[in-house]
Amino acid sequence: MNGKTIDEIKVGDTAEFAKTVSESDIYQYAGVTGDFNPAHINEDYASKTFFKTRIAHGMLSAGFISNVLGNQLPGPGAVYIRQDLNFLAPVRISDTITAVVEVVDVNTGKNRITLKTRCFNQERIIVIDGEAVLSPVKKQ
Repeated sequence: MNGKTIDEIKVGDTAEFAKTVSESDIYQYAGVTGDFNPAHINEDYASKTFFKTRIAHGMLSAGFISNVLGNQLPGPGAVYIRQDLNFLAPVRISDTITAVVEVVDVNTGKNRITLKTRCFNQERIIVIDGEAVLSPVKKQ
């Protein structure tokens, strides 16, 4: 299965993915990455922080953007070239995060697309704002 080619992608195209973040997701992410920051895994420690409770790793939510790019738009076979991220609000256990990508530029000469990448929580608060550049799969 291949993703969309540059000729199949237009400015304004969008795709999204939503997931409710669980405690298990946070522990699994910590285990895979080795990021055991107590702000993520220790409730006693986290209760004394600015956020007053544990928060999810920022890159866990950013991974939802990667999910959309790799599976939907542009999809399988695309090469991820660059991602800029601004973490704007915390993600807590039980938050439902929706990653939304939107094509903002198509450069057919270089086979590159630029996408606005955002994650929202269930209250439609932007938790991550960014931009990605990818090279879609080539025509076969």
